[in-house]
Amino acid sequence: MRRREFIVLLGGVTTTWPLTARGQQPPKVPIIGFLGAGSPSGWSQWTAAFVQRLRELGWVEGRTVTIEYRWAGGRPERYSEIATEFARLKVDVIVTVGSAVPAAMQVTSTIPIVFAIAVDPFGTGMVASLAKPGGNITGLSTQTIELPGKRIELLRAMLPELHRLAVLANVNYPAAVREAAEVQAVARKLDIEIEMLEIRRAEDIAPAFDKLKGAQAIYVCPDALINTNIARINILALGARIPTAHGFRDFLATGGFMSYGPKTTDLFRRAADLVDKILKGAKPAELPVEQPTTFELVINLTTAKALGIAIPEAILLRADEVIE
Repeated sequence: MRRREFIVLLGGVTTTWPLTARGQQPPKVPIIGFLGAGSPSGWSQWTAAFVQRLRELGWVEGRTVTIEYRWAGGRPERYSEIATEFARLKVDVIVTVGSAVPAAMQVTSTIPIVFAIAVDPFGTGMVASLAKPGGNITGLSTQTIELPGKRIELLRAMLPELHRLAVLANVNYPAAVREAAEVQAVARKLDIEIEMLEIRRAEDIAPAFDKLKGAQAIYVCPDALINTNIARINILALGARIPTAHGFRDFLATGGFMSYGPKTTDLFRRAADLVDKILKGAKPAELPVEQPTTFELVINLTTAKALGIAIPEAILLRADEVIE
């Protein structure tokens, strides 16, 4: 090859090579929109469990996946606003809880939605069925509608004289209304009188306690409003010297009396598994709604002692955890 031809060839390589390199775009990093119904501090354990499981599956936050966190702070009116923002950001999947799903459903029918906790996803119309969710939504059901009987049974074992039970519920949340109705049905069979404490906003909580009339325990129906104000609820109950029954162990840290239900950190870890499948191409409609297989009984013995309640030894032995 003559020298002139070699220089022309080399010049062609050097001018086309950078153009080829510029045409190779780096792979897109998936974006998860994490819609927290409460506050970052109240959700810290749940968020950590979700992120840790993602990491175990190879999704490292800030490297192989981006997580956009938004917090509603217990204000349901924020759900639509946050879901709309996620749609604008073109997130690949939205992770949240059952109370926020209806608002997200109104915003998008295409972005996959995974609920880490939902009281009754089928009964409240989130999914077509647990086995075949249909649409763009799947997640984990807490089976809460089926658990009130067990919680009341445990309460009565610890409080043999229980004959009047208060039920604290956000009546603006359909799943809480359904759970309260189930509590009433179970109570009737056990000849326990029910005293409904209906709330719709945080400002209703203290007045609801002022209306208590002889209740010997309070059954707390969880939702975003309740969860955000759980410390206040437990403190008011302690002040009234009334034990509280909860669905999650997390709510005992501020003085709750007992809980029976699934382990929430496990639910958020399972939500990460569903997100992993969706990011790898699975369709939410084809991913059955999962249900917990294990439930834990936790008793706050410190609260029991403060209220002068002696827990039977047989119940303490049945407990998965006793807080002292």
